[in-house]
Amino acid sequence: GSVIITTNLGFADWTQIFGDPNMTAALLDRLTHRAHIIECTWDSYRLKQSLKTGYNNHPQPEKKK
Repeated sequence: GSVIITTNLGFADWTQIFGDPNMTAALLDRLTHRAHIIECTWDSYRLKQSLKTGYNNHPQPEKKK
């Protein structure tokens, strides 16, 4: 079967998740063997929509007068 894994972290940052650099390297070696890696470098559709509609998850503090 097929497996799709998505992440916003680069492979170099996976050690933050798994802790051990050797284990992370072994995991990546097995995951990427015979894999198709698609790196998405375009802008996020959801971010564009949020900015377009004015939706903001982090309201700005009120400015002092």
